[in-house]
Amino acid sequence: MRDRVAALNRRKGLRVALLRQQCRRRLEQIDRQLRAVEAEIARTLAGDEGLSRRAETLASIPGVGKATAAGLLAAMPELGRLNAKAAASLAGLAPVARESGQWQGKRFIQGGRARVRRLLYMAAVAATRHNPDLGRKYRDLIGRGKPPKVALVAVMRKLLLLANALLRQNRLWTSRASNEPTEAPPAEATEDIGDPLPVPA
Repeated sequence: MRDRVAALNRRKGLRVALLRQQCRRRLEQIDRQLRAVEAEIARTLAGDEGLSRRAETLASIPGVGKATAAGLLAAMPELGRLNAKAAASLAGLAPVARESGQWQGKRFIQGGRARVRRLLYMAAVAATRHNPDLGRKYRDLIGRGKPPKVALVAVMRKLLLLANALLRQNRLWTSRASNEPTEAPPAEATEDIGDPLPVPA
């Protein structure tokens, strides 16, 4: 996909007919390769009942498409077998305190799996529009004066913990708040899982 975006961007500045033709052929090749990769992903999922069910569970969450679901399963196969704190830490969405003595700075996120965060970023953008629960969370944070980027990171974290809980419970997403899966954090993890976290520059 990055190759495709790069080729599309290059095409805008091409003036020589030969180069435009080569770029067009390169885009056609990329499109064929993408279709082949998507078909292979579909075959892999279809050939494994457990993996197929996990992908179906993730794709049931509004904002998480089939490609994102497959990406999360590949980049974070531990999902569904972790507690909330461990899942957030592994993805690099756990809060890190900045403090020295009595001074306390803003919390931020760092480390973890960058690929998971990239997948969750686009899913969170879609979820703010199409997922009633997470969209409400995002608007509430914005209404409380949080910067949009901070609010979006909070949605990414909620989305990850929701995916982890659904996989653990082996059930599909539902929009009814009373049925939204929750998981009690262990005794050593008493933080509010909904706290917004700024992204370090």
